[in-house]
Amino acid sequence: MKTDYHEPGTKIFFWIKHILLLLLSCFFLLFGIQILIAAYKLNDPFSFILAFFASNFIILISAALIFVFIFRIKAFYAKSNLKEPPQ
Repeated sequence: MKTDYHEPGTKIFFWIKHILLLLLSCFFLLFGIQILIAAYKLNDPFSFILAFFASNFIILISAALIFVFIFRIKAFYAKSNLKEPPQ
């Protein structure tokens, strides 16, 4: 699906959508780090393993999504021929 960069509202919707998704990914990255820190305070080895791998999975997916959204923002910014960010 190709995006028409000259259609009104496309740029604003793109920026709002990707900034919100980027913030959501950052939230889950921090959430995964908090779970990882909490995992080291557990006494049960089984619970530690579950919490450890769950937190690493959350961190991995969140970090990958952050990179994807940043890459999409940079590509959109380059293709839209903007010299300055939209207002």
